[in-house]
Amino acid sequence: MLRTAPIGGRTVAYRAVDVGQTDAPAIKLQPEPSEDRELPNRVAEAVRATFLVAPPEFRDLLERDAIVGRANARFPGLRPVVQPDLFTALVRSVTAQQLSLRWAAVIRGRLAESFGDRHDLGGDWVRSLSRVRLAAAQPEDLRALQLSNRQSGTIIAIARASLNGELDQSALASMPDHGVIEHLVQLHGIGRWSAEWILARTFGRPVVVAGDLGVRKAVGREYLGVALATEDEVRRVTAHWGASAGVAQTLLLAGLAAAAKDR
Repeated sequence: MLRTAPIGGRTVAYRAVDVGQTDAPAIKLQPEPSEDRELPNRVAEAVRATFLVAPPEFRDLLERDAIVGRANARFPGLRPVVQPDLFTALVRSVTAQQLSLRWAAVIRGRLAESFGDRHDLGGDWVRSLSRVRLAAAQPEDLRALQLSNRQSGTIIAIARASLNGELDQSALASMPDHGVIEHLVQLHGIGRWSAEWILARTFGRPVVVAGDLGVRKAVGREYLGVALATEDEVRRVTAHWGASAGVAQTLLLAGLAAAAKDR
């Protein structure tokens, strides 16, 4: 895998190679060339922080909730992976609105090609989204990539907010959940669904994104025997997940994806 990570105020590219096994996962990291001797350690620390671990309460949840228990047995070791850069995470969230995940990935690739900075990695390369380029773009520039009018305006607004200091990730990280949501929904085009995913996928909070279509399908299928649960039903039947909500949510979504492939 070729990826980038925000480190020390700049974006650093790295190569990650799987060198482990299911029962002993491990990856080997190779950062971009640099005179900074500490960069490999800093990259390793940043990458390690993206892999969340189950909280101590998860063991108790497995004993009390057979549904989560079965999912954990089926997908051993599967845990949430966070997107540590708030700007990138918000753009990813916007590109997923009203789109299939496969098509959203295509759109993200187009955005990276048109509005990304290139990082070379010994014959390979990877791109990271540029706040500066996106902030200077016009909606029609993004619509040409087959984004909607609303998505185009939102992504440009996010880039501008990121540059002018409205998106202070460190400040948001210290806020309670409701404070983060209240701040993010003030951004053009960002609703509660996107804000809750940011809590879960950027800040690693144990939040159930009850308005998400995939979460509603997964919870409805497993807990209620229906094709699609309401947002209120999702919140009600998952309230006992508590501190383990992020892990349980990830496991149920994996089960939903597997069921879709089997059809």
